[in-house]
Amino acid sequence: MKQITVLGSTGSIGVSTLDVIQRHPDAYKVLALTANRSVEKLRQQCLQYRPRFAVMSDPTAAVQLAAELKGEAPEIEVLADLDGLEHVAALPEADYVMAAIVGAAGLRPALSAVRAGKRLLLANKEALVVSGHLFMEEVARSGAEILPIDSEHNAIFQCMPRDFKRGLEPIGVRRILLTASGGPFRDRPKEQLKRVTPDEACDHPNWSMGRKISVDSATMMNKGLELIEACWLFHTTADKIQVVLHPQSIIHSMVEYVDGSVLAQMGNPDMRTPIAHALAWPQRIESGVDALNLFEIGRLDFQPPDMQRFPCLRLAYEAITAGGTAPAVLNAANEIAVDAFLNGSLKFTAIPQLVEATLSAIPLQPAESLEQLMTCDTEARKVAEQKLSALV
Repeated sequence: MKQITVLGSTGSIGVSTLDVIQRHPDAYKVLALTANRSVEKLRQQCLQYRPRFAVMSDPTAAVQLAAELKGEAPEIEVLADLDGLEHVAALPEADYVMAAIVGAAGLRPALSAVRAGKRLLLANKEALVVSGHLFMEEVARSGAEILPIDSEHNAIFQCMPRDFKRGLEPIGVRRILLTASGGPFRDRPKEQLKRVTPDEACDHPNWSMGRKISVDSATMMNKGLELIEACWLFHTTADKIQVVLHPQSIIHSMVEYVDGSVLAQMGNPDMRTPIAHALAWPQRIESGVDALNLFEIGRLDFQPPDMQRFPCLRLAYEAITAGGTAPAVLNAANEIAVDAFLNGSLKFTAIPQLVEATLSAIPLQPAESLEQLMTCDTEARKVAEQKLSALV
């Protein structure tokens, strides 16, 4: 019986994780659940899965949850804020930790799990985007095990030899082909993108995701962040990763070898597949995902991305190539830009403009410590907020 902490249990990845877990009650038990402010949703999850701990990032929400659980499940200990998140991520009893908190807020809890030597099911790409080699140094130091949950990185993991930590060349890999659907605006005339609404941007053609990630998918910043994450996960550089538009989202990514072979991982677009893979690895378990029907699909299309249509992808390539603090600035500015777009104070086409302006305003520095990167993250958010008024 493996005990699991789910960081971000009320989000789409967290809900899918719990769906897989409940299909295998003899194999997995929920140890801790966490959320930000979704008190009622976390309360319902607590009553269903009966974890030992529940954490609300928001202290006021934690007080409310504790009051509601007092009469219904008094055995559940309710904790609050970042300290509570870091505590449950490093619990000695936790066998696996699902890191599904969206954004830079998920970095410290994920790092806490790594330092405790856990098997980390990593769905929070920003942890690696922001902290890069510092995060991977902690993995090497602690002996923690990272299993990627993003469908693309999980697909690469499944197609890659296990000794990829030596780099791609020694294992005969020529490059990684990172697939992307292109989002809802892949074929929309560019002149119409200024009028895109938040609801349109969040209406992904293939995947069901939270609003922030859906907007990132529409701008293809999500793919840019995945590109940066892939560089760290698979010990390679951006020039060895080719983004490929694949509208059907059936092939989740590919690995091309020097002998001409290309291995691809295929499946229906459902996050329960990579979640089940990581939970059971190296075995396989049933996930609840329908079998892939190739006859219904009929065709698979591929094309290169248009960097003029998707400038966020270009910015991500530039940031990881520059290195140092650039990816942290990129991520922080993007979080400010997406939030502004979702609340109606920034046009869709101004998202990359704000990110680029913030990158240009902050001098590049080597990434030397987590504290420095957190300071850089804070500074980038302030700069982005300042530049926001000029773009509204």
